[in-house]
Amino acid sequence: MTGLVKAKKYDFKDSNVALFGSDTDRKVKKESAETEPAWKGSGQNLGLQIWRVEKFKIVHWPRDDYGKFFEGDSYIILNTYKLEGEDQLLYDVHFWIGKYSTQDEYGTAAYKTVELDTLLDDKPVQHREVMNHESQLFKNYFPSLTYMKGGADSGFRHVKPEEYKPRLMQFEGKRKNVVVREVSLAKSSLNSDSVMLLDLGLQIYQWNGKTCNKDEKYKAVQFLQKLKSERGGKPKVETLDEIDGNDPDFYDCLPDVPDDDDVDDDDDEVIEDKKLVRLSDESGSLQFTTVKEGDGISKSDFKSQDVFILDTGKGVFVWVGRRTSESEKKNSLTYAHMYLQKSNNPLQPVTALKEGQKSREFEIAITA
Repeated sequence: MTGLVKAKKYDFKDSNVALFGSDTDRKVKKESAETEPAWKGSGQNLGLQIWRVEKFKIVHWPRDDYGKFFEGDSYIILNTYKLEGEDQLLYDVHFWIGKYSTQDEYGTAAYKTVELDTLLDDKPVQHREVMNHESQLFKNYFPSLTYMKGGADSGFRHVKPEEYKPRLMQFEGKRKNVVVREVSLAKSSLNSDSVMLLDLGLQIYQWNGKTCNKDEKYKAVQFLQKLKSERGGKPKVETLDEIDGNDPDFYDCLPDVPDDDDVDDDDDEVIEDKKLVRLSDESGSLQFTTVKEGDGISKSDFKSQDVFILDTGKGVFVWVGRRTSESEKKNSLTYAHMYLQKSNNPLQPVTALKEGQKSREFEIAITA
């Protein structure tokens, strides 16, 4: 993977927690948020808005590319919505971290997420999303997620088909959770449980693994149609079924071994029992104390004067009581990061909300 081979995967797991929303060194002020040109018009209309971090700057992500993310980048995603029968605008703001995103990029994304939250008068519920480990709320924004190799210096738009660098895409999942990811260009990447798409620019192959499902096929066809449209209908498309046997033209286009060392060996999740943890600095230093484990956690366990972390085993919620300090409110994502560094699932999605904020996912988590 050009330019990213030496990058450390998910480097933020061991990073300085000050990057994650902390205002210890500098306060996030609304005045500074109002001078950020990228925030102009943000949160005024219903729907999604997405920005990418490019060399410390926040840049609008093209709407046609919503749902596509480079694994070497970080992004900010704002969803503006209303509850049925109500007029008030509500917000969820996410920062998404690619597995090869640099500390500068995800640090900027985290800081700017807090800045956007301040600009919107602290109304948004904040979320941290990690590539391959996104929350269901985040996944529901898009028909599918597409992971692309490279980063801000890469590009997949406005490239002449005849100059296109070959790539191999994998379609994996069911229904709305089909994930599209670029994998190593090699025969060894072919997966009988998935649909594979070999994109050569003017020639595109759809390879249906013998045990792939109809949702993967459908998503691959949609993807193909969009590619053809973007390239003026020029590409020739051929569909192959693994069960029918080998196609020499297709296999000859794939090297026997990958030309990079990008092996997809993400940490396996360890699903643990639900846990509620209270944060306190009464002793002079921040302490994490387990309040409850397993089922039976309810709203009555959350006290207004404290900060709590609810770990479901599949996601983490940071709940900030209304009687906590301003510093605690601004550092909620930092607290979650500190907690996750010591957990068995440091890549879990994180949701930070203040007492009184509405979050359907949180309500489900404490009643499930």
